[in-house]
Amino acid sequence: MQLLEALNWRYATKKMNGETVPQEKVDQILAAAQLAPTSSGLQPFKIIVITNPELKSKIQPIAMNQSQVVDGSHLLVFAAWNNYTAQRIDNVFAHTAAERGIPASTFEDYSNRLKGLYLDRPAEQNFEHAARQAYIAFGLAIAAAAELQVDATPMEGFDNAALDDLLALPQQGLKSLTLLPLGYRDAENDWLVSQKKVRMPKSVFLSQIA
Repeated sequence: MQLLEALNWRYATKKMNGETVPQEKVDQILAAAQLAPTSSGLQPFKIIVITNPELKSKIQPIAMNQSQVVDGSHLLVFAAWNNYTAQRIDNVFAHTAAERGIPASTFEDYSNRLKGLYLDRPAEQNFEHAARQAYIAFGLAIAAAAELQVDATPMEGFDNAALDDLLALPQQGLKSLTLLPLGYRDAENDWLVSQKKVRMPKSVFLSQIA
């Protein structure tokens, strides 16, 4: 499917049928998210892939009892760094240098500038910056799922603190942002499946400065 056709096909699926998404398709969705652009290439977030039925059943009440959490075959949790640290920044550039076969010192000046920018800021400000990077990957994952005709339901309706505790995210320096169940629509039981897709008209949505 072409991208615009895929985006018109997709919708926020309200009822999934329990069918398993092939792992090869899940891998492609995750690859799209992994390739997302991020500020300074830091990729300050992590995606947790959950397929364990027992764990998903524990998450469902945390997520306002939304059925897609358990009826989807894969639940993706997007979690951002809770702060920038010197070690995290150094790790990113050390990995980049190793992959490119160049000295780690190549990035020393740049990484020091980033540390000067981030390390004196409040942790909450840095978390919000990291969260914005994660949302870019979140959007690409949704688009990739649509191209593969895999249904996905973006979710912010959950208790972040409870989910963080359940998944031990604070111990990993992470805070949850969004959920993305992957699965297939139950067309006979989903009230939204036949509804017209509605967006604000371009006359309102767009503003052009020539």
